[in-house]
Amino acid sequence: MTAMTTGHTSRADANRRRILDVALAELLRDPDASMDQIARAAGVVRRTVYGHFPSREALISTLTDEAVESLAAAHAAGRAGVADPAEAVARSVLAVWEIADRYRLLVALAQRTVTVQGIRERLTPVREACAELLQRGLDRGTFGSPLPAPALAYVHEQILFGVMEAVNDGLLPPAEAGAAAAVAVLTAAGMSPERATALVAGLSD
Repeated sequence: MTAMTTGHTSRADANRRRILDVALAELLRDPDASMDQIARAAGVVRRTVYGHFPSREALISTLTDEAVESLAAAHAAGRAGVADPAEAVARSVLAVWEIADRYRLLVALAQRTVTVQGIRERLTPVREACAELLQRGLDRGTFGSPLPAPALAYVHEQILFGVMEAVNDGLLPPAEAGAAAAVAVLTAAGMSPERATALVAGLSD
């Protein structure tokens, strides 16, 4: 009985994973993709999709959770072991953008279903880590801003959302967006555009 239960659970987990992977691809291709379309693309019946996700909103919410987890991991990896606050900020933004570029259409879609507030709540741990890094830079004089670090972290978050929307609207080439976002974040923290551009260029080589 245990072996049968384990086998059934493994198949269910595999189906769920496949549905999520296919759903992400389908929604990035067509943001209005229905649950029927996703089921057909995943090679399962509609009932199977609803067995894992009771609604389209629940499916998008799960994808958003996974995207946030990936973004948090990238942010942590980018700043890990970097002593200089400016370099740590730049590296974390560049690392985050590699993930965010994949999910940027999903984020725009999630803002219509999960809501902006829901996304902000999911990003709280990333924002808090960013605020600690910014505070370190403010204390050292690396950054200079009239805003306290927690407020400045919100500004940085909105810059990244804005860059995603600019790319989605065709206003900024995706290949240039990561470096542009990093420079924008650094200048918002009080670095000169020249220093920020030189730092990011050096990290991007």
